[in-house]
Amino acid sequence: MIDRAHALPIAQQARLVGIARSSVYYQRQPVSKTELKLMRRVDELHLEFPFAGARMLARLLRREGFKVGRRHVGTLMKRMGIDALYCKANTSRRDKQHKVWPYLLRGMTINRANQVWALDTSYIPMARGFVYPTAVVDWASRKVLAHRVAITLEAIHAVEALEEAFAKYGQPEIVNTDRAASSPPPLLPTRFWIAASNCPWMAREPGATTCLSNGFSEASSTRRCT
Repeated sequence: MIDRAHALPIAQQARLVGIARSSVYYQRQPVSKTELKLMRRVDELHLEFPFAGARMLARLLRREGFKVGRRHVGTLMKRMGIDALYCKANTSRRDKQHKVWPYLLRGMTINRANQVWALDTSYIPMARGFVYPTAVVDWASRKVLAHRVAITLEAIHAVEALEEAFAKYGQPEIVNTDRAASSPPPLLPTRFWIAASNCPWMAREPGATTCLSNGFSEASSTRRCT
């Protein structure tokens, strides 16, 4: 593609074909024996600890005498096609069977209790798996009206929290939730729909955040919420 004997300068040839001039002069270098030894050990450790990420692998390697940082280990993992295997939280997966309700809060002034409630589920990483706290929060007062903490991500926990909030505080005008699989609408019993007939659901817009219920999980250092 690049003709070094051509009258046109190499820089202009590189510009015409749309490549960087430095790539014309680059020559591939063989991987050093030290790097190959390190990559082999990374592969062995990955088979032994498939859940280990770059940080953990770097610590294990340093214990064995390798002088390596997590960024270098991360680069080697990408080069080798290695990725840590662990249970990832997926609280934002949308259930396609859920009805998409209209967004009712645009331009609304929320200034009194029981006007708008927010319902959301967060997750807290534990030593093994995750814990899922679900909370019903009054948007105006920021009060947690009801909550559930479970080790499984199921809509029944959100249903129970809403039923408790309705029983204690009556019916709000709007209940704000998302479209995730753990949202309750499809699983609500008939008695719940009768009680909630005067409080319409409101599906948030894609990319928006039910921010008030996120505050329920401030005890989590990660604050990774739906």
